[in-house]
Amino acid sequence: MKRGFYTIMSAQFFSSLADNALFVAAVQLLRSSGSDEWQQAALIPMFALFYVVLAPFVGAVADALPKGRVMLYSNGIKIVGCLIMLFGNHPLISYAIVGLGAAAYSPAKYGILTELLPASQLVKANGWIEGLTIASIILGVLLGGQLVGHAASTYLLSFDFPLIDTGIDSPSEAAISVLIFVYLLAAWFNLRIPLTGVPMRPLPKHLVSLLPDFWHCNMRLWRDRLGQISLSTTTLFWGVSSNLKYIVLGWASIALGYSVTQASALVGVVAIGTAVGAVAASMRMRLDQATHVLPLGIAMGVLILLLNVITNVWVAAPFLVLLGGLGGFLVVPMNALLQHRGHNLMGSGRSIAVQNFNEQACTLALGAFYSLSTGMGLSIFGAITVFGMVVAGFMWLIKRWHESNCRNHAADVNHLLDIARHDTHHGG
Repeated sequence: MKRGFYTIMSAQFFSSLADNALFVAAVQLLRSSGSDEWQQAALIPMFALFYVVLAPFVGAVADALPKGRVMLYSNGIKIVGCLIMLFGNHPLISYAIVGLGAAAYSPAKYGILTELLPASQLVKANGWIEGLTIASIILGVLLGGQLVGHAASTYLLSFDFPLIDTGIDSPSEAAISVLIFVYLLAAWFNLRIPLTGVPMRPLPKHLVSLLPDFWHCNMRLWRDRLGQISLSTTTLFWGVSSNLKYIVLGWASIALGYSVTQASALVGVVAIGTAVGAVAASMRMRLDQATHVLPLGIAMGVLILLLNVITNVWVAAPFLVLLGGLGGFLVVPMNALLQHRGHNLMGSGRSIAVQNFNEQACTLALGAFYSLSTGMGLSIFGAITVFGMVVAGFMWLIKRWHESNCRNHAADVNHLLDIARHDTHHGG
């Protein structure tokens, strides 16, 4: 791997670490203020909101500017969101602004991989960056849980600055103030990301013209025989897994009687499994073998259903590791295949923006459904049942879709797999 790859990984690690710790702090902030359950559930779709709204524009911006600079500016937006949350605005609005920064960050973060590395290293690179991202989720959720816990918050709130009233009076606010410095550390790494030498694609004079261009890119990926399979798989996976983060917090509270600090550890357990699965996939899978992992998605859905009958943490922990492991092994080769097809069809930034649009639209839709259902009385066990059935059912349909493509469009599928196979072996 090139040296710049490790700088990108470091920047991504700390930015994602802060994102996930901030989620836990925001949940605690809402709970401590007596907010309704649906508002806590709404944090996930609010974070996804700008991914969907700005999808036609952020990919083009990522292709028009050096991607390291885009990542730096995006971290700045996240810091602004933290400051707004810290000094009194509603956590849902503030977390949406952090989501705006994340929406701008993502096309640059993934798009720079296709500029810096050959196709032969994409699965490996995705395995490592996904593994590191998952590690940052583990540590971020644990960090957030500990920062809002009694021991750390008491220590943080004991600091007293002469003649200065910071207005930081609660565990959640103390946690958020610490996370601002984590975002600043990520920005420091952003400054050290090298230029890749890839020519920039200038933005059009009229940004409205990006809308039909984005729609065209979106349709190109959905019509591509491998793009449509990888896009539908990653869309479903991230839509469900993003909401599952909050569902596990709620499930641990009811099934195990856990506090936010304790439950955050179980979210980290899922992420441990995902990291292991991601690294295993990066070592064992090739780009042209990506579609072989589709049955794992069906197995994931079945396992989610079984969460309803678990009431013991010693059973829950290894079960959640297995659930995360299947997800990690599924998503890494699918992500790499999708990036490969997108890069060939329209350029890396635009393809990642299309991917984000679809994945976050799914996150937004499922999160809005869950938040609305919670407001109408749906139990956490009912939500788990719905999510498990959605995953298993839709992954079965995607598997059948790919099998139909292989039967009815064998020449197209084989041609695209040959391209992937050639790029894997020759570094194209």
